Amino acid sequence: MSSNKLEGKKLAQGLNRQALEAFWMPFTGNRHFKDDPRMIVGADGAYFTDDKGRRIYDSLSGLWCTPLGHANPDIVAAVSEQIRTLDYAPGFQFGHPLAFELANRLTSMTPDGLDYAFFVNSGSDAADTSMKMARAYWRLKGQPSKTKLIGRAKGYHGVNFAGTSLGGIGPNRKLFGLLTDTDHLPHTLLEENAFSKGSPQYGGLELADALEEIVALHDASNIAAVIVEPVAGSAGVIPPPAGYLGRLRELCDKYDILLVFDEVITGFGRTGNAFAAQTFDVKPDIMNLAKALTNGTIPMGAVVADKTIYDTFMAGAELDHQIEFPHGYTYSAHPVACAAALATLEVYEREDMWQKATELAGHLERAVHELRDEPYVTDIRNYGMAAAVQLEGIPAEPGKRPLQATIKCWQKELYVRCGGDTIQLAPPFISTAAEIETMCGKIRETLREI
Repeated sequence: MSSNKLEGKKLAQGLNRQALEAFWMPFTGNRHFKDDPRMIVGADGAYFTDDKGRRIYDSLSGLWCTPLGHANPDIVAAVSEQIRTLDYAPGFQFGHPLAFELANRLTSMTPDGLDYAFFVNSGSDAADTSMKMARAYWRLKGQPSKTKLIGRAKGYHGVNFAGTSLGGIGPNRKLFGLLTDTDHLPHTLLEENAFSKGSPQYGGLELADALEEIVALHDASNIAAVIVEPVAGSAGVIPPPAGYLGRLRELCDKYDILLVFDEVITGFGRTGNAFAAQTFDVKPDIMNLAKALTNGTIPMGAVVADKTIYDTFMAGAELDHQIEFPHGYTYSAHPVACAAALATLEVYEREDMWQKATELAGHLERAVHELRDEPYVTDIRNYGMAAAVQLEGIPAEPGKRPLQATIKCWQKELYVRCGGDTIQLAPPFISTAAEIETMCGKIRETLREI
Protein backbone atom coordinates (compact mmCIF):
# COMPACT_ATOMS: atom_id res chain seq x y z
CA MET A 1 0.00 0.00 0.00
CA SER A 2 1.38 3.46 -0.95
CA SER A 3 2.27 6.02 1.72
CA ASN A 4 -0.69 8.20 0.67
CA LYS A 5 -3.09 5.28 1.11
CA LEU A 6 -1.53 4.47 4.47
CA GLU A 7 -2.01 8.04 5.62
CA GLY A 8 -5.60 7.95 4.37
CA LYS A 9 -6.20 4.73 6.24
CA LYS A 10 -4.79 6.18 9.48
CA LEU A 11 -6.89 9.32 9.10
CA ALA A 12 -10.09 7.38 8.40
CA GLN A 13 -9.53 5.09 11.36
CA GLY A 14 -8.95 8.12 13.57
CA LEU A 15 -12.32 9.70 12.80
CA ASN A 16 -14.79 9.19 15.63
CA ARG A 17 -18.52 9.87 15.38
CA GLN A 18 -18.15 13.53 16.28
CA ALA A 19 -15.41 14.02 13.68
CA LEU A 20 -17.86 12.94 10.98
CA GLU A 21 -20.49 15.55 11.86
CA ALA A 22 -19.27 18.65 9.99
CA PHE A 23 -19.52 17.10 6.52
CA TRP A 24 -23.11 17.25 5.25
CA MET A 25 -22.97 14.35 2.79
CA PRO A 26 -24.78 14.47 -0.58
CA PHE A 27 -27.49 11.96 -1.50
CA THR A 28 -26.80 10.08 1.73
CA GLY A 29 -28.71 9.19 4.85
CA ASN A 30 -26.23 11.12 7.00
CA ARG A 31 -27.33 9.69 10.35
CA HIS A 32 -27.28 6.13 9.05
CA PHE A 33 -23.85 6.50 7.44
CA LYS A 34 -22.20 8.24 10.38
CA ASP A 35 -23.34 5.46 12.69
CA ASP A 36 -21.73 2.88 10.38
CA PRO A 37 -19.27 4.60 8.00
CA ARG A 38 -17.89 2.96 4.88
CA MET A 39 -14.64 4.75 4.10
CA ILE A 40 -12.62 4.70 0.87
CA VAL A 41 -8.96 5.71 1.18
CA GLY A 42 -7.44 4.66 -2.14
CA ALA A 43 -8.17 3.40 -5.64
CA ASP A 44 -6.29 1.70 -8.44
CA GLY A 45 -7.58 0.07 -11.61
CA ALA A 46 -11.02 -1.44 -11.07
CA TYR A 47 -10.70 -1.45 -7.27
CA PHE A 48 -11.12 0.82 -4.29
CA THR A 49 -9.19 0.36 -1.04
CA ASP A 50 -11.11 0.86 2.19
CA ASP A 51 -9.81 1.95 5.59
CA LYS A 52 -9.37 -1.69 6.60
CA GLY A 53 -7.01 -2.33 3.70
CA ARG A 54 -9.53 -4.40 1.70
CA ARG A 55 -9.71 -4.24 -2.10
CA ILE A 56 -13.28 -3.44 -3.17
CA TYR A 57 -14.37 -4.07 -6.77
CA ASP A 58 -15.88 -0.88 -8.19
CA SER A 59 -18.95 -2.15 -10.05
CA LEU A 60 -20.30 1.32 -10.94
CA SER A 61 -17.13 2.99 -12.29
CA GLY A 62 -17.26 5.35 -9.31
CA LEU A 63 -20.54 7.09 -10.13
CA TRP A 64 -20.65 6.10 -13.82
CA CYS A 65 -17.52 8.18 -14.43
CA THR A 66 -14.34 6.03 -14.43
CA PRO A 67 -14.61 3.53 -17.31
CA LEU A 68 -10.79 3.47 -17.54
CA GLY A 69 -10.53 2.54 -13.87
CA HIS A 70 -8.74 4.58 -11.25
CA ALA A 71 -5.31 6.21 -11.30
CA ASN A 72 -4.74 5.72 -15.03
CA PRO A 73 -1.05 6.64 -15.41
CA ASP A 74 -1.51 8.70 -18.58
CA ILE A 75 -4.21 10.86 -16.99
CA VAL A 76 -2.26 11.19 -13.74
CA ALA A 77 0.81 12.35 -15.69
CA ALA A 78 -1.19 14.85 -17.77
CA VAL A 79 -2.86 16.37 -14.73
CA SER A 80 0.40 16.59 -12.77
CA GLU A 81 2.22 18.28 -15.64
CA GLN A 82 -0.60 20.73 -16.28
CA ILE A 83 -0.73 21.85 -12.64
CA ARG A 84 2.98 22.65 -12.87
CA THR A 85 2.54 24.48 -16.17
CA LEU A 86 -0.75 26.37 -15.88
CA ASP A 87 -2.91 25.64 -12.87
CA TYR A 88 -5.68 28.14 -13.67
CA ALA A 89 -6.56 30.65 -16.36
CA PRO A 90 -9.54 33.01 -16.56
CA GLY A 91 -12.07 31.96 -19.16
CA PHE A 92 -13.86 35.28 -19.70
CA GLN A 93 -12.32 37.38 -22.52
CA PHE A 94 -9.14 35.27 -22.38
CA GLY A 95 -8.32 31.72 -23.43
CA HIS A 96 -5.69 29.01 -23.18
CA PRO A 97 -4.70 26.55 -25.93
CA LEU A 98 -5.95 23.35 -24.30
CA ALA A 99 -9.56 24.57 -24.30
CA PHE A 100 -9.54 24.95 -28.08
CA GLU A 101 -7.66 21.71 -28.60
CA LEU A 102 -10.21 19.85 -26.46
CA ALA A 103 -13.18 21.45 -28.23
CA ASN A 104 -11.81 20.34 -31.59
CA ARG A 105 -10.99 16.85 -30.34
CA LEU A 106 -14.41 16.42 -28.73
CA THR A 107 -16.46 17.71 -31.67
CA SER A 108 -14.52 15.44 -34.02
CA MET A 109 -16.11 12.54 -32.09
CA THR A 110 -19.70 13.81 -31.90
CA PRO A 111 -22.31 13.29 -34.65
CA ASP A 112 -21.97 15.53 -37.71
CA GLY A 113 -23.32 19.00 -37.09
CA LEU A 114 -22.73 18.96 -33.33
CA ASP A 115 -19.72 21.19 -33.82
CA TYR A 116 -19.54 23.62 -30.89
CA ALA A 117 -18.54 22.72 -27.32
CA PHE A 118 -19.37 24.95 -24.35
CA PHE A 119 -17.49 23.72 -21.27
CA VAL A 120 -19.05 23.51 -17.82
CA ASN A 121 -18.15 21.78 -14.56
CA SER A 122 -20.65 18.93 -14.21
CA GLY A 123 -23.67 17.22 -15.69
CA SER A 124 -25.91 19.40 -13.54
CA ASP A 125 -24.30 22.51 -15.03
CA ALA A 126 -24.72 21.01 -18.49
CA ALA A 127 -28.47 20.58 -17.96
CA ASP A 128 -28.99 24.18 -16.83
CA THR A 129 -26.71 25.50 -19.58
CA SER A 130 -28.49 23.61 -22.35
CA MET A 131 -31.89 24.80 -21.16
CA LYS A 132 -30.76 28.44 -21.06
CA MET A 133 -29.24 27.93 -24.49
CA ALA A 134 -32.52 26.54 -25.84
CA ARG A 135 -34.64 29.38 -24.48
CA ALA A 136 -32.21 32.02 -25.71
CA TYR A 137 -32.05 30.37 -29.14
CA TRP A 138 -35.79 30.75 -29.68
CA ARG A 139 -35.74 34.34 -28.44
CA LEU A 140 -33.01 35.12 -30.99
CA LYS A 141 -35.14 33.38 -33.63
CA GLY A 142 -37.99 35.78 -32.89
CA GLN A 143 -40.10 33.25 -30.99
CA PRO A 144 -39.77 34.38 -27.34
CA SER A 145 -42.88 32.49 -26.23
CA LYS A 146 -41.05 29.17 -26.68
CA THR A 147 -39.93 28.79 -23.07
CA LYS A 148 -41.53 25.59 -21.74
CA LEU A 149 -39.19 22.64 -21.18
CA ILE A 150 -40.19 18.98 -21.39
CA GLY A 151 -38.48 16.28 -19.34
CA ARG A 152 -39.53 12.71 -18.65
CA ALA A 153 -40.80 10.76 -15.67
CA LYS A 154 -37.95 8.80 -14.02
CA GLY A 155 -35.47 11.08 -15.79
CA TYR A 156 -32.43 12.55 -14.07
CA HIS A 157 -30.65 15.70 -15.17
CA GLY A 158 -28.63 16.63 -12.14
CA VAL A 159 -29.57 18.77 -9.18
CA ASN A 160 -29.37 22.38 -10.31
CA PHE A 161 -32.64 24.25 -10.64
CA ALA A 162 -33.49 23.43 -14.25
CA GLY A 163 -32.22 19.87 -13.94
CA THR A 164 -34.29 19.26 -10.82
CA SER A 165 -37.35 20.70 -12.56
CA LEU A 166 -36.87 18.49 -15.61
CA GLY A 167 -36.01 15.39 -13.62
CA GLY A 168 -38.77 12.91 -13.01
CA ILE A 169 -37.68 11.13 -9.83
CA GLY A 170 -40.15 12.19 -7.14
CA PRO A 171 -37.92 12.10 -4.04
CA ASN A 172 -35.44 14.40 -5.81
CA ARG A 173 -38.16 17.03 -6.33
CA LYS A 174 -40.71 17.01 -3.56
CA LEU A 175 -38.67 18.84 -0.90
CA PHE A 176 -38.14 21.94 -3.05
CA GLY A 177 -41.62 23.09 -3.91
CA LEU A 178 -42.51 24.92 -7.12
CA LEU A 179 -39.75 24.67 -9.72
CA THR A 180 -39.45 25.97 -13.30
CA ASP A 181 -42.08 25.72 -16.02
CA THR A 182 -41.82 22.12 -17.18
CA ASP A 183 -43.93 19.17 -18.22
CA HIS A 184 -42.98 15.49 -18.46
CA LEU A 185 -43.28 12.67 -20.91
CA PRO A 186 -44.25 9.29 -19.44
CA HIS A 187 -41.39 6.98 -18.50
CA THR A 188 -40.57 3.98 -20.69
CA LEU A 189 -40.57 1.26 -18.01
CA LEU A 190 -43.33 -1.17 -18.99
CA GLU A 191 -44.27 -4.43 -17.25
CA GLU A 192 -44.49 -6.27 -20.56
CA ASN A 193 -40.81 -5.44 -21.17
CA ALA A 194 -39.59 -6.99 -17.90
CA PHE A 195 -36.33 -8.92 -18.16
CA SER A 196 -35.57 -7.53 -21.61
CA LYS A 197 -32.04 -7.75 -22.91
CA GLY A 198 -31.01 -4.48 -24.56
CA SER A 199 -33.76 -2.33 -26.07
CA PRO A 200 -37.23 -3.62 -25.12
CA GLN A 201 -39.62 -4.59 -27.87
CA TYR A 202 -42.88 -2.99 -26.80
CA GLY A 203 -44.23 0.52 -26.58
CA GLY A 204 -41.60 2.70 -28.22
CA LEU A 205 -43.73 4.56 -30.74
CA GLU A 206 -46.74 4.90 -28.45
CA LEU A 207 -44.66 6.28 -25.59
CA ALA A 208 -42.95 8.81 -27.83
CA ASP A 209 -46.31 9.85 -29.29
CA ALA A 210 -47.23 11.14 -25.83
CA LEU A 211 -45.29 14.24 -26.87
CA GLU A 212 -48.16 15.08 -29.23
CA GLU A 213 -50.54 15.22 -26.26
CA ILE A 214 -48.19 17.63 -24.48
CA VAL A 215 -47.99 19.75 -27.62
CA ALA A 216 -51.78 19.75 -27.86
CA LEU A 217 -51.98 20.96 -24.25
CA HIS A 218 -49.34 23.69 -24.35
CA ASP A 219 -48.99 24.38 -28.11
CA ALA A 220 -45.65 24.07 -29.87
CA SER A 221 -45.32 27.86 -29.95
CA ASN A 222 -44.64 27.71 -26.20
CA ILE A 223 -42.25 24.72 -26.07
CA ALA A 224 -38.51 25.26 -26.33
CA ALA A 225 -36.97 21.81 -25.86
CA VAL A 226 -37.39 18.18 -24.94
CA ILE A 227 -34.59 16.61 -22.89
CA VAL A 228 -34.18 12.87 -22.34
CA GLU A 229 -31.45 10.44 -21.36
CA PRO A 230 -31.05 7.95 -24.22
CA VAL A 231 -30.76 5.30 -21.51
CA ALA A 232 -32.11 6.49 -18.17
CA GLY A 233 -29.40 5.85 -15.60
CA SER A 234 -30.18 6.98 -12.08
CA ALA A 235 -33.72 5.58 -12.24
CA GLY A 236 -32.23 2.15 -12.80
CA VAL A 237 -30.88 1.63 -16.35
CA ILE A 238 -34.05 1.98 -18.42
CA PRO A 239 -33.20 1.48 -22.13
CA PRO A 240 -35.44 3.06 -24.75
CA PRO A 241 -37.95 0.72 -26.40
CA ALA A 242 -37.35 0.06 -30.09
CA GLY A 243 -38.12 3.11 -32.22
CA TYR A 244 -38.64 5.47 -29.29
CA LEU A 245 -35.78 7.92 -29.79
CA GLY A 246 -36.23 8.08 -33.54
CA ARG A 247 -39.91 8.91 -33.10
CA LEU A 248 -39.05 11.69 -30.62
CA ARG A 249 -36.71 13.15 -33.23
CA GLU A 250 -39.49 13.07 -35.85
CA LEU A 251 -41.95 14.82 -33.54
CA CYS A 252 -39.47 17.49 -32.46
CA ASP A 253 -38.81 18.22 -36.14
CA LYS A 254 -42.56 18.29 -36.85
CA TYR A 255 -43.27 20.83 -34.10
CA ASP A 256 -40.03 22.84 -34.29
CA ILE A 257 -38.81 21.82 -30.82
CA LEU A 258 -35.17 21.29 -29.88
CA LEU A 259 -34.18 17.76 -28.85
CA VAL A 260 -31.54 17.49 -26.12
CA PHE A 261 -29.81 14.23 -25.22
CA ASP A 262 -28.44 14.04 -21.70
CA GLU A 263 -25.46 11.74 -22.30
CA VAL A 264 -23.79 12.40 -18.98
CA ILE A 265 -24.01 8.66 -18.23
CA THR A 266 -24.20 7.15 -21.71
CA GLY A 267 -21.39 9.21 -23.22
CA PHE A 268 -17.92 7.81 -23.93
CA GLY A 269 -18.56 4.18 -24.66
CA ARG A 270 -21.16 3.02 -22.16
CA THR A 271 -23.51 1.92 -24.97
CA GLY A 272 -20.76 0.55 -27.23
CA ASN A 273 -20.13 3.72 -29.26
CA ALA A 274 -18.66 7.04 -28.26
CA PHE A 275 -22.21 8.34 -27.75
CA ALA A 276 -25.65 6.81 -27.50
CA ALA A 277 -26.75 9.16 -30.30
CA GLN A 278 -24.55 7.05 -32.56
CA THR A 279 -25.67 3.76 -31.05
CA PHE A 280 -29.34 4.57 -31.72
CA ASP A 281 -28.62 6.56 -34.89
CA VAL A 282 -30.56 9.61 -33.69
CA LYS A 283 -28.96 13.05 -33.75
CA PRO A 284 -30.07 15.57 -31.11
CA ASP A 285 -29.74 19.34 -31.44
CA ILE A 286 -27.78 19.57 -28.19
CA MET A 287 -25.83 16.94 -26.27
CA ASN A 288 -24.93 17.18 -22.57
CA LEU A 289 -21.74 15.46 -21.42
CA ALA A 290 -19.72 15.06 -18.20
CA LYS A 291 -18.48 12.22 -15.95
CA ALA A 292 -16.37 10.01 -18.25
CA LEU A 293 -15.12 13.05 -20.19
CA THR A 294 -12.21 13.21 -17.72
CA ASN A 295 -12.59 9.65 -16.42
CA GLY A 296 -13.88 11.25 -13.24
CA THR A 297 -10.49 12.69 -12.30
CA ILE A 298 -11.38 16.40 -12.48
CA PRO A 299 -14.95 17.79 -12.52
CA MET A 300 -15.87 18.81 -16.06
CA GLY A 301 -18.82 18.79 -18.42
CA ALA A 302 -19.71 20.03 -21.87
CA VAL A 303 -22.73 21.14 -23.85
CA VAL A 304 -22.21 20.37 -27.53
CA ALA A 305 -24.51 22.33 -29.81
CA ASP A 306 -25.55 22.08 -33.43
CA LYS A 307 -23.97 24.58 -35.82
CA THR A 308 -27.38 26.13 -36.50
CA ILE A 309 -27.72 27.05 -32.84
CA TYR A 310 -24.22 28.53 -32.62
CA ASP A 311 -24.67 30.51 -35.82
CA THR A 312 -27.95 31.95 -34.50
CA PHE A 313 -26.17 33.28 -31.41
CA MET A 314 -23.36 34.75 -33.50
CA ALA A 315 -25.83 36.48 -35.81
CA GLY A 316 -27.84 37.80 -32.88
CA ALA A 317 -25.07 40.05 -31.60
CA GLU A 318 -24.91 43.34 -33.49
CA LEU A 319 -21.33 44.22 -32.50
CA ASP A 320 -18.29 41.95 -32.76
CA HIS A 321 -17.23 42.62 -29.18
CA GLN A 322 -20.72 41.94 -27.80
CA ILE A 323 -21.13 38.85 -25.58
CA GLU A 324 -23.36 36.52 -27.59
CA PHE A 325 -24.26 34.13 -24.73
CA PRO A 326 -23.99 35.79 -21.29
CA HIS A 327 -23.37 32.57 -19.43
CA GLY A 328 -20.40 30.64 -18.06
CA TYR A 329 -18.54 29.53 -14.94
CA THR A 330 -15.37 30.53 -13.16
CA TYR A 331 -14.01 27.06 -13.88
CA SER A 332 -15.32 26.64 -17.45
CA ALA A 333 -12.57 24.96 -19.52
CA HIS A 334 -10.29 24.80 -16.48
CA PRO A 335 -6.81 24.01 -17.85
CA VAL A 336 -6.26 21.02 -15.55
CA ALA A 337 -9.66 19.60 -16.48
CA CYS A 338 -8.84 20.11 -20.16
CA ALA A 339 -5.56 18.24 -19.72
CA ALA A 340 -7.38 15.39 -17.98
CA ALA A 341 -10.01 15.24 -20.73
CA LEU A 342 -7.47 15.24 -23.56
CA ALA A 343 -5.51 12.44 -21.90
CA THR A 344 -8.73 10.49 -21.32
CA LEU A 345 -9.88 10.80 -24.93
CA GLU A 346 -6.44 9.71 -26.09
CA VAL A 347 -6.61 6.53 -23.98
CA TYR A 348 -10.13 5.75 -25.21
CA GLU A 349 -8.92 5.90 -28.80
CA ARG A 350 -5.52 4.27 -28.39
CA GLU A 351 -6.84 1.36 -26.33
CA ASP A 352 -9.95 0.87 -28.53
CA MET A 353 -12.14 1.13 -25.45
CA TRP A 354 -15.49 1.17 -27.29
CA GLN A 355 -14.69 -2.25 -28.71
CA LYS A 356 -13.59 -3.56 -25.33
CA ALA A 357 -16.82 -2.29 -23.80
CA THR A 358 -18.84 -4.01 -26.52
CA GLU A 359 -17.07 -7.32 -25.95
CA LEU A 360 -17.47 -7.13 -22.19
CA ALA A 361 -21.15 -6.13 -22.47
CA GLY A 362 -22.06 -9.64 -23.60
CA HIS A 363 -20.55 -11.12 -20.43
CA LEU A 364 -22.41 -8.57 -18.29
CA GLU A 365 -25.74 -9.29 -19.98
CA ARG A 366 -25.44 -13.03 -19.52
CA ALA A 367 -24.20 -12.89 -15.93
CA VAL A 368 -26.70 -10.34 -14.67
CA HIS A 369 -29.71 -12.08 -16.24
CA GLU A 370 -28.70 -15.29 -14.46
CA LEU A 371 -29.92 -13.52 -11.29
CA ARG A 372 -33.50 -13.63 -12.56
CA ASP A 373 -34.71 -16.33 -10.16
CA GLU A 374 -32.96 -15.01 -7.04
CA PRO A 375 -34.98 -13.72 -4.04
CA TYR A 376 -36.79 -10.38 -4.44
CA VAL A 377 -35.78 -9.88 -8.11
CA THR A 378 -38.70 -8.41 -10.09
CA ASP A 379 -36.87 -7.19 -13.20
CA ILE A 380 -33.41 -7.04 -14.78
CA ARG A 381 -32.47 -4.48 -17.44
CA ASN A 382 -29.26 -3.92 -19.35
CA TYR A 383 -27.80 -2.02 -22.25
CA GLY A 384 -24.13 -2.05 -23.18
CA MET A 385 -21.99 -1.78 -20.06
CA ALA A 386 -24.87 -0.85 -17.77
CA ALA A 387 -27.41 -2.98 -15.92
CA ALA A 388 -29.87 -2.83 -13.06
CA VAL A 389 -31.49 -5.43 -10.86
CA GLN A 390 -34.93 -4.33 -9.67
CA LEU A 391 -35.92 -5.62 -6.23
CA GLU A 392 -39.29 -6.03 -4.60
CA GLY A 393 -39.76 -3.14 -2.23
CA ILE A 394 -40.46 -3.33 1.47
CA PRO A 395 -43.91 -1.80 2.16
CA ALA A 396 -43.65 1.72 3.62
CA GLU A 397 -39.83 1.57 3.50
CA PRO A 398 -38.87 2.53 -0.07
CA GLY A 399 -35.25 1.90 -0.99
CA LYS A 400 -34.46 -0.04 2.16
CA ARG A 401 -33.90 -3.48 0.59
CA PRO A 402 -31.43 -2.23 -2.06
CA LEU A 403 -29.56 -0.35 0.68
CA GLN A 404 -29.38 -3.54 2.72
CA ALA A 405 -28.00 -5.28 -0.36
CA THR A 406 -25.51 -2.47 -0.96
CA ILE A 407 -24.10 -2.73 2.57
CA LYS A 408 -24.00 -6.53 2.43
CA CYS A 409 -22.12 -6.33 -0.91
CA TRP A 410 -19.65 -3.89 0.67
CA GLN A 411 -18.98 -6.47 3.36
CA LYS A 412 -18.21 -8.88 0.51
CA GLU A 413 -15.68 -6.44 -1.01
CA LEU A 414 -18.05 -5.25 -3.73
CA TYR A 415 -19.22 -1.67 -4.25
CA VAL A 416 -22.65 -1.36 -5.86
CA ARG A 417 -25.01 1.59 -5.99
CA CYS A 418 -28.62 1.48 -4.92
CA GLY A 419 -31.14 3.87 -6.40
CA GLY A 420 -34.84 3.59 -5.65
CA ASP A 421 -35.51 -0.13 -5.56
CA THR A 422 -32.63 -1.04 -7.87
CA ILE A 423 -29.06 -2.22 -7.65
CA GLN A 424 -27.19 -0.44 -10.43
CA LEU A 425 -24.12 -1.74 -12.24
CA ALA A 426 -21.74 -0.04 -14.69
CA PRO A 427 -18.37 -1.81 -14.47
CA PRO A 428 -15.14 -0.24 -15.73
CA PHE A 429 -14.23 -1.17 -19.30
CA ILE A 430 -10.90 -2.49 -18.04
CA SER A 431 -12.70 -5.24 -16.12
CA THR A 432 -12.33 -8.91 -17.01
CA ALA A 433 -15.07 -11.43 -17.69
CA ALA A 434 -14.01 -13.20 -14.49
CA GLU A 435 -14.54 -10.01 -12.48
CA ILE A 436 -18.02 -9.63 -13.96
CA GLU A 437 -18.82 -13.22 -12.96
CA THR A 438 -17.50 -12.65 -9.44
CA MET A 439 -19.50 -9.43 -9.12
CA CYS A 440 -22.77 -11.17 -10.04
CA GLY A 441 -21.89 -14.12 -7.81
CA LYS A 442 -21.55 -11.82 -4.83
CA ILE A 443 -24.88 -10.17 -5.66
CA ARG A 444 -26.45 -13.63 -5.78
CA GLU A 445 -25.04 -14.48 -2.34
CA THR A 446 -26.25 -11.15 -1.00
CA LEU A 447 -29.82 -11.57 -2.24
CA ARG A 448 -30.02 -14.98 -0.64
CA GLU A 449 -28.62 -13.73 2.66
CA ILE A 450 -30.81 -10.65 3.06
